[in-house]
Amino acid sequence: MREPAPATTPEPTAAGAWVPDILDGFEQRTLELGPDFEGEVVATLVRRRRDVPPPDDAGIDLLYVHGWTDYFFQTHLADFWEGLGVRFHALDLRKYGRSLRPHHTPGFVTSLRTYDEDVEAALTVIGHGAGGGTGRRLVLMGHSTGGLVLSLWAHHRPGRADALVLNSPWLEFQTRKVGRLVLEPSIRAQAAIAPRSNLVNVDLGFYARTISSRQDGVWDIDPAWRPDDGWRITPAWLAAIFSGHERVARGLSIDVPILVLLSARSTPPVRWTDEMTRTDTVLDVVGVAARVPQLGRLSTLARIEGALHDVTLSSPEVRDDVWFETERWFRAYVPPLPPAPAPAPEPRGWRRWFAGFRSA
Repeated sequence: MREPAPATTPEPTAAGAWVPDILDGFEQRTLELGPDFEGEVVATLVRRRRDVPPPDDAGIDLLYVHGWTDYFFQTHLADFWEGLGVRFHALDLRKYGRSLRPHHTPGFVTSLRTYDEDVEAALTVIGHGAGGGTGRRLVLMGHSTGGLVLSLWAHHRPGRADALVLNSPWLEFQTRKVGRLVLEPSIRAQAAIAPRSNLVNVDLGFYARTISSRQDGVWDIDPAWRPDDGWRITPAWLAAIFSGHERVARGLSIDVPILVLLSARSTPPVRWTDEMTRTDTVLDVVGVAARVPQLGRLSTLARIEGALHDVTLSSPEVRDDVWFETERWFRAYVPPLPPAPAPAPEPRGWRRWFAGFRSA
C-alpha cells in the first residue's frame, strides 16, 4: 500500500484556520504556541476534511502523536479508526513535520513536559480542553517517543482521557537501565555546556530502508520531514528522554485502560539483515515490555509477530493482526456511548389539557 507523497513541502499556514493538507482528503490547522529561545513555535493538527460528516459516529475522538524524526502520514491508520466510528486527529509536535520551521533545531526540547502545551492546544480544538469536554470519549494514541510523551501526560492528568493506545512506546532506553546510568552523567554534563551540540549519529538508516518506498519499503515519506538517516540527537534532548524513562521506571499511575502494541522481536541495528523487515530495529522490545506493567492498573500487551517498529507500517498480513488486536481491545474497553434518549411524545387530546393544567 502506498501513501501519496507530497510534491513539495508546503508553506506554513495561518494559525486558527483549517486549510487543505498535503495528504489528499485531509486538512490541517496551525496551533500557535508560546515562543522559545529559538523564536516562533507552533504545532499542527491534522484531520479528515469535514465537508461531509462521517457516516458512523461512536461518540469517540482520538488524538495520535508521532515518534522521533517523524510526522503524520499514515492515512490508513485514520481509515482504521474511522471505520470504528472514531473521529481521528493527528498532531505534528513542535519542530517536527508540518510544524518545523527554518529557524528550528529539529525535534529539540529540554523537557518532555514542554509537549504538554502542544497536546493541550490540540485537545482544546478537538473539544477536550482542560476546562471541560463535549460529552464525547477521548482516546490517545502515541508511537515511540509520542508514546512516552502521552504516557507521562496521562499520568499527570487523571480523568482527562478514557483510553491510551501505545504503538511501540519508547518506555526504556535501548541499553536498559544500566546503560542509562552509565551514559546519563556525561550526557547531562554536555546538556549543561552545549545543549544543542550533536551527539554521534547511531542511526544507520536501516529502519528507513524497511519502510521508505525510495528503498525496500512501500511508504512514500517526505525526506525533508523524515530523513533516511534521521536527525542528529542533542544532549539536552537525550537528557529529557532519560528523565522520562526514569519516571516510567519508578512507576506511573495511569487511570485508564492501556493497549501496548509491540513487535515480538528486535534486531540490533548493527548491519543489514533480512530480519530487519519483520522485527523492531529501533527499540529493545524486551526492555520495553518489562515496563508495561508499571504504566497503570490495567494494561494489555499485544506482541505482534513480524511487526516493524511502527507496527502499523508492517506487511499487510501483519497489519491485519494489528487491526484485529486493536479492535478486540477497543470493543472491550472503549464501548461507544449509548444513543441519546428519544424525546417524550407530545401529549394529545385531553392528556395535553391535563398536562397544561398540572403545570399551571
